[in-house]
Amino acid sequence: MPLPANSVNWAAKVLAVTGKDIISEFRTRFAVNAIVMFALVTLTVISFALGVLQPAAEIMAAMFWIILFFAAMSGLAQAFIKEEESGTALILKLSCDGIVIFFGKFLFNLLLLIVLAILIVPLFIVLLNTTAENWLLFIAGLVLGMIGLSGATTIIAAIVSKASIKGALFTVLSFPILMPLLAAVIEITKIAFIDGRFSDAAAPIQMLIAFDVVMITLSVMLFDFVWRH
Repeated sequence: MPLPANSVNWAAKVLAVTGKDIISEFRTRFAVNAIVMFALVTLTVISFALGVLQPAAEIMAAMFWIILFFAAMSGLAQAFIKEEESGTALILKLSCDGIVIFFGKFLFNLLLLIVLAILIVPLFIVLLNTTAENWLLFIAGLVLGMIGLSGATTIIAAIVSKASIKGALFTVLSFPILMPLLAAVIEITKIAFIDGRFSDAAAPIQMLIAFDVVMITLSVMLFDFVWRH
């Protein structure tokens, strides 16, 4: 998909970068296959390991986000790695501003996470025999968590794409940065599983919103330097 000319507005350029990645992913299906296979295998193993046991809500919430986190780690790193490996990174640098590339990749990673969530949530409910009692709170935490996860992993993927050891380094760098996000979303999910109210999850929701805003703001400020050096 050719990138729009300079006269086309900023949003169209962002969508063009996202569209290019979507077309590329349809051709290779590398990222989708990686996250889907990891999620399916992990869910199946945990289901067999638990058997008829029904862990507490805290454990179920932690397992849900551990599965989502590591499944995402298996695919989101490709956002920039394939650009470097295929030699298209230079074309992007010449064609777009850094902020356009960041938000284009951010949207693509967010779409991957949405696909992952659509797969994991029903399978998690069926295979592990659990469900959210407060679905509105659960979805709010899931959406805010995916936004923060996508924002953080986008700039981390840009950094890792320039390293010689890419896959392992991506997870190693992502985990400490995403620890506050994981702590907040696990707490929100736990409260949703026990039919808690939004007021019960006010503190982790505020922390999660703050993380999303700070992470995306810092990524926008630093991305152009990271991407071009």
